[in-house]
Amino acid sequence: MSEQTTPGAEVVAEPDPTTSATTSVVEAQPSPIRRLFSGPVGRNAGLVLALLLIVVVGAITAGDTFFQVSNMLTILRQASIIGVISVGMTLVIIAGGIDLSVGSVMGLASVVATLAVVQDVVDQSHWIVMIAIALVVGLAAGLVNGVVIAYGKVVAFMATLAMLVAARGLAEILAERRTLVIESRDFIDVMNSDLLGVDILIWIFALVAAAGWVVLNRTTFGRRTVAIGGNREAARLAGIDVKRHTMWLYAIAGLCAGIAAIMILGRTTAGTSTHGTLYELDAIAAVVVGGTLLVGGRGTITGTVFGVLIFATLSNVFVQNNLSSSVQAVAKGIIIVVAVLLQQRFAKPTGSRE
Repeated sequence: MSEQTTPGAEVVAEPDPTTSATTSVVEAQPSPIRRLFSGPVGRNAGLVLALLLIVVVGAITAGDTFFQVSNMLTILRQASIIGVISVGMTLVIIAGGIDLSVGSVMGLASVVATLAVVQDVVDQSHWIVMIAIALVVGLAAGLVNGVVIAYGKVVAFMATLAMLVAARGLAEILAERRTLVIESRDFIDVMNSDLLGVDILIWIFALVAAAGWVVLNRTTFGRRTVAIGGNREAARLAGIDVKRHTMWLYAIAGLCAGIAAIMILGRTTAGTSTHGTLYELDAIAAVVVGGTLLVGGRGTITGTVFGVLIFATLSNVFVQNNLSSSVQAVAKGIIIVVAVLLQQRFAKPTGSRE
């Protein structure tokens, strides 16, 4: 029986299920460029390309001095301390957290390790005591952060901000706003030595980065870190002790700050409460540029290493060309904004639309 329509009535065609399904599948397919840069290979390739671009600019503007071996080692040496802090920061951010206190913890560890009482013990025993104390201070501060955040349920931003202020203030009190000079020549000689022509600080950075890579990619601890950052509640339901794991993540970040304190003591031969000022911001910037999502759930140690090298090389290019630190700050800010925009563009779920 034929259908009749009322004159003037609007005829609405029913959608073809086959056509609709096909259209949805087409819309859900990401573009080849997005598929490339959403994967780890594409992200690292982009970082390598950015680093090479900065190197080319340095070679053009600074001439032969930029490619000298001594200058290359200088870049790596400058990247090493921030690099160690950034490794710990990467793990924290992958888990969906943040640590604003690492710079202040680093300063506190450098001060405590160079107090007069510690120097006396070092004179009577061995300079390894100084290293042990710096590591203990960093680890203890990280554990305090972890306990307050995980078990006290304080927002990570506020808890680590409080530690930033408290650690810096405590360092000033202990040092009495003075610079504490290291008296152990053996410690200074070891920390300023080289192995196979490469500065010991660079080797420390390489070892910490390698250890961080193994922890993140080859251990259950690393897989649980990614799971917590991806979906905290799902990780808890899967049997992961989220609170304890979070506590240890901040402890690792504090331990990395302690290692960085040892490195800066060797580089400057003195402990002071000003060590590590704004280092937390440089570390976060390197981690973000390296491709780690601020919301957690994704990130790589390799990307962080490239992020650190990008900023260190950029700073070296500016120094070679006698540009001011203000210009460097502007350039860093632009790079960070571009990195975050690219994250938002390429880190969306496959089927998401705006």
